[in-house]
Amino acid sequence: MSVDKSPWPSPMLRRVLLSCGIVSTLLYLSTDIIAGTMWKGYSFTNQAVSELSAVGAPTREFVVPLYFLYSVLMIAFGLGVWGYSRKRFLRITAGLMVGIGLLGFVGYPFPLRLGVAEAEFTNTIHTIIASVTGRSYMAAMGFGAFAYGRRFRLYSIGTLLVLIVVGALAAFMAGTDITQRGFTAPPPWFGLIERIDIYSSMIWVAVLASVLLRVERLDMQTSSTKRVDNSSGGPEETHSSKSPIYLIN
Repeated sequence: MSVDKSPWPSPMLRRVLLSCGIVSTLLYLSTDIIAGTMWKGYSFTNQAVSELSAVGAPTREFVVPLYFLYSVLMIAFGLGVWGYSRKRFLRITAGLMVGIGLLGFVGYPFPLRLGVAEAEFTNTIHTIIASVTGRSYMAAMGFGAFAYGRRFRLYSIGTLLVLIVVGALAAFMAGTDITQRGFTAPPPWFGLIERIDIYSSMIWVAVLASVLLRVERLDMQTSSTKRVDNSSGGPEETHSSKSPIYLIN
């Protein structure tokens, strides 16, 4: 079983684009950690990630450009996944990755505003975009889970279940607390619950990128070995009878 490669982009550019999935995860997680430590008194356990880029937050100027770069990297990664294979599941996953990046740009005019009612227009749009982004990640995992081997499928399904449980808990807490009091202070443990959700999604993206890069590398090694065997008049079979696609089962 071989991967149905797309003629675009070139192998080198495809590897660069796929690597953006790993870089985007490292960028987002490190931005959250660094910004949280820069804000004196900020609580990773109780405060939302969005507060770091909120209007009036001391970390906004640091965080916003990095989130912008994150969106660019996600779009690049989505293009890399799209160009990696013609498989329908991967193409849908790729489209969702690009969509997540674009949602980041859409959300910039609607930053969170602290100390005002959650129903205030900017906060409402911000919440809607965040919700759509979260559901896009879940949809990407659902389709991406069936792109390759059994281990990655089980990992994707497990991550998806974590997101469903954590997301439901976060929504319940937000609905019963933040909406009533305004975003003056999130409910206890909201920051931790939200970070489990976000970090799980980001790590899944990095794992997907790593899997695709690994199979890409093994595919290239197999093709190179076949060319050497053919040029030397040897058999066309490689030393391993397994296609690289099976190595991630």
